[in-house]
Amino acid sequence: MKWNALLLSAAVAITAVPWQVHAQPVSTQQQTAQAAFTILPIDRAQILAGQKLDFRVELNGAKLKSGDIKIQINGLSPEKYFGKSGTWTSSNDLSTEYTIRDVTFKESDSIVVTAETTATGKRTYSRVVYQVFDPSKDTATLTNGEQAKNVVLMIGDGMSANIRTAARVVSKGIHEGKFNGWLEMEQMEAMGMVTTSGMDSIVTDSANSASAYATGHKTAVNAEGVYPDNTPDPFDDPKVENIVELVKRTRGMATGLVTTADVTDATPAAMAVHTRKRGEQEAIASMYLNEANRPDVILGGGLEWFLPADDGGKRKDGRNIVEEFKKEGYTYVTDATNLDKSASTKSLLGLFRKGNMNVYYDREYTQPNNAEIVGKDTDQPTLMEMTDAALQVLEQNKNGFFLMVEGASIDKQAHTMDFERSIWDAIEFDQTVGRVKAYAKEHPDTLIIVTSDHGHSLTLNGTYNTEAAKGKSGDELRELIGTYADSKFPTYVDEDGDGFPDNPDSEWKIAVGWGNMPDNNEDYLANPVPISPTIQDPNVKDKTWYIANPDKDPDGVHYTGNLPHDEGQEVHTFDDVPINASGPGSRLFTGYLDNTDVFRKMVTALKLDATK
Repeated sequence: MKWNALLLSAAVAITAVPWQVHAQPVSTQQQTAQAAFTILPIDRAQILAGQKLDFRVELNGAKLKSGDIKIQINGLSPEKYFGKSGTWTSSNDLSTEYTIRDVTFKESDSIVVTAETTATGKRTYSRVVYQVFDPSKDTATLTNGEQAKNVVLMIGDGMSANIRTAARVVSKGIHEGKFNGWLEMEQMEAMGMVTTSGMDSIVTDSANSASAYATGHKTAVNAEGVYPDNTPDPFDDPKVENIVELVKRTRGMATGLVTTADVTDATPAAMAVHTRKRGEQEAIASMYLNEANRPDVILGGGLEWFLPADDGGKRKDGRNIVEEFKKEGYTYVTDATNLDKSASTKSLLGLFRKGNMNVYYDREYTQPNNAEIVGKDTDQPTLMEMTDAALQVLEQNKNGFFLMVEGASIDKQAHTMDFERSIWDAIEFDQTVGRVKAYAKEHPDTLIIVTSDHGHSLTLNGTYNTEAAKGKSGDELRELIGTYADSKFPTYVDEDGDGFPDNPDSEWKIAVGWGNMPDNNEDYLANPVPISPTIQDPNVKDKTWYIANPDKDPDGVHYTGNLPHDEGQEVHTFDDVPINASGPGSRLFTGYLDNTDVFRKMVTALKLDATK
């Protein structure tokens, strides 16, 4: 019998010991209120065999000597198990930590880690179990020769199932109860559902949810590629090797990040960097230069994080990261015209706006306020164009590539409850899926994964008659929402066939609501310019307290919010989100998946050997 099986049997045998009756089966089990262990990685982590990570045990609540704490991994000391020594520290007067950097679990196995001490005056104990998996043993469901060479992970940020449905209604139309067409992402080989919660909260943010996709490990809100430790330093937390690092190290694959947000924003950054604070965007831009995790293609917004403050940027360190990328051989472009000319380069940096790129509705959709909103940035590429360029650059690598594509402002516009701007970006994202599917048709060794990182609370309540609404205000507008037999089919018209309605405020349009929201006014019509739903109450000076923005839809219905008053926007939900896939390995992405399973199935489809 293997040692770990004996240890597991012994663990079962001692569960009736009185001191363990109230212990929780997580990494914070404790026997006293004064001291508790945290073991990182956390309990039930799925770890890729050969994946580099940092191992850490913290005793919070007591400062002890190293000899007072016993740590074992499958019955061995960490030094014997990993073959290297760790470091004992005390980050404050009431903590003791043990850390070993850059270690691996080498083969498929169940791993039991225990930490205990009696030096706190009572027995303080913690136990976690890991499952180390080997993709070569996870491929039973794949046919012979079925292996992905390329992977394109497409994330519609915040794209809940209802947002998909709304995009289908707006883009394709519906007649007599049948849709006139399906979205590109809905016409793929496999479909499943993904859970989204993080290790510290049931509702995730985009950093830790994207980190689950990039590393296969849960983490905390705002964290990317790390487990949160007990120090304030956002750069010393225990790291976990991410997908960009893995495919570069093991296969020499090309890697790329494409987004409509800042390229240093949560979702793209989680694919390649390590930090406890997603807001450290100046540092994240610098991290992209590290050879181990340097993407070959970076396209999106966020130029200000690459330039020093005295040159139009926000960097306080005076570095010009654009020039440093150029010294590494990158072609640098700032507009769609030059992006179109960059296909032959082998490494590409494109930064098309100082901050987030303008949304499709304001950037591409013809309406009177384009110039006012976009300003001088009139030649921004679409997500489709950026993705096309990335594919042309990355495919030059004979070892294959990993590309992450994010439709970022589906989420950002949902936060401000701007239905049209969110849905128009969802349609742009879906059209980008179509472009990637066309590429995969010519390159059948390409796996495409389309999903979201979390949900939003948009609800599809019926339809709304804009003609009947003319001249009415306040609660009179609420009475015009059609429900049941009065919910007439939307009358969006797309004469030019571009997938976007010619008029967002057609006679009958979708009437939406929000399951979680601050106080706000709503007239159900498209906002001429982006506008916040709330403002800080000028009469409240001592705390954050949001009220409905009087300049947004002043004649609309006033809705009393259902969130705390210190929330000025609609917030994420923990709804399960859809996932679709096509190409080699796509059959793995069916049924219900934890978000960490997406990473596991992605590396399985690649048959990635991280022990190399």
